[in-house]
Amino acid sequence: MRHPPRLTALLAGAAVTLASTALAVVGTASGAAAAPVCTVEYSVTNQWTGGFQGALTVTNNSTALKGWSLGFSFPAGQQVGQGWGGKWSQSGAAVTVTNESWNAQLGAGAKATTGFIASWTGTNTAPAAFTLGGVPCTVDGSTTPPTTPPSDPPTTPPTTPPTTPPTSPPPTPVTGAPELSVTGNKFTDQNGAVRRLLGVNRSGGEFMCVQGYGIWDGPADDASVRAIADWKANTVRIPLNEECWLGLDNVKPEYRGANYVDAVKDLVTKVLAHGMTPVVELHWTHGQYTGNSAGCADVHATCQKPMPNAQYTPAFWTSVANTFKNDRRVVLDLFNEPYPDRATSTATQAWTCWRDGGTCPGIGYEVAGMQDLVDAVRATGAKNLVLVPGLAYSNDLSQWLTYRPTDPAENLAAAWHVYNFNTCADETCWNNTLAPVAAQVPLLAGEIGENTCGHAFIDRVMKWFDDRGLSYLGWTWNTWNCNSGPALITSYDGTPTAFGTGLRDHLRALTS
Repeated sequence: MRHPPRLTALLAGAAVTLASTALAVVGTASGAAAAPVCTVEYSVTNQWTGGFQGALTVTNNSTALKGWSLGFSFPAGQQVGQGWGGKWSQSGAAVTVTNESWNAQLGAGAKATTGFIASWTGTNTAPAAFTLGGVPCTVDGSTTPPTTPPSDPPTTPPTTPPTTPPTSPPPTPVTGAPELSVTGNKFTDQNGAVRRLLGVNRSGGEFMCVQGYGIWDGPADDASVRAIADWKANTVRIPLNEECWLGLDNVKPEYRGANYVDAVKDLVTKVLAHGMTPVVELHWTHGQYTGNSAGCADVHATCQKPMPNAQYTPAFWTSVANTFKNDRRVVLDLFNEPYPDRATSTATQAWTCWRDGGTCPGIGYEVAGMQDLVDAVRATGAKNLVLVPGLAYSNDLSQWLTYRPTDPAENLAAAWHVYNFNTCADETCWNNTLAPVAAQVPLLAGEIGENTCGHAFIDRVMKWFDDRGLSYLGWTWNTWNCNSGPALITSYDGTPTAFGTGLRDHLRALTS
């Protein structure tokens, strides 16, 4: 969903301890008058068993540079797998990062931030020395290298759900948020009980950080999460921004990297504590698109792009999957609302781009397809439920079954969005295009809404989905104007709008 104009908002959430450490190094000219002098900050922003995400910020303390090359060596066998903010290469222990074309100019006092994902075993000892342009940087005093942050705590390994229909009596659902699996065309928990995902979206994490206002739009404290649970919701979808998660330097330092990751982890923990399923979803991404239906001309993640990009999105999902792979209660939603069909000239081109990525007609950046993103998630060992949206802003699933990605974990479901102003917004279209998909795989309507400030349309959507035992989430748990949002609430204590009253009362009736 696109967002209404931004109103002044402040982040109101509990502070969290950063799972990162920093090393400051000062470079000296060392006898070469024209040699650059630099400061390097190295940090581990996220870490999991066998891998970690890191960031490097280099400050040019000398004359302006028209290109730069940063060098260092990993002392404990770490191996870089992905990098951004520069061109990364590694030979043995030696790592080199050179500028991209867009950050080659490094003026006096200017900073360049790069990031990476790497593997590690044993100990994750920080590099002891850096060079800029071949000139050694020396440690400023007796700075201690960063220690290894703790890994995310393991959870109870999921058990395999039954592959045949249970005999009477049916399985008892687990208490609290379930570890979700796909069994036929149903979501099931670790006891084999059929589950539905019913709840809301909590927008903010996709736009606040990149706009420089904070991380969440409104409070993300325990009281605000408890208010969602009071509606009898069992699921909260959390839109994210890949540049903020990866710590790209177009985002303010206080809202990116470890600060952002820890805020997301904190909200996920609160959602789980109230027995609800968190769905972490990639909403806004890097990549310049100025074609049909473009939301912005900006290369940065400041609006909805037609497809994920190959430069950053696989790295985003590698990091997110590693962060949550030890907790299968967390669901991964690959991309908000693809619309390559607005850029390409044929449906075949659009669906091929959607699945396979690469060079897509009408899109000026290298695309990461849905198969690329499934592969990135599964390469981490994550078995979490993965949601894959369709075309036309996730409103078209007409060829989803034909082009669906291959998932070695066999834990893939379809995601769909609908508003009263979409093309597929009536029962005839739902019967013709949704029902065949829902007959084969679980189907979640990740966003349902209307711009009438009423709920007559979503009442029809919910009835159609209820009749088939399917899942849906209302857009959105934010205090916007319900005509432009639409918004479910007028206050974060859960006071509903007229639109939100329809969803709230319906969810409560389902559990009464």
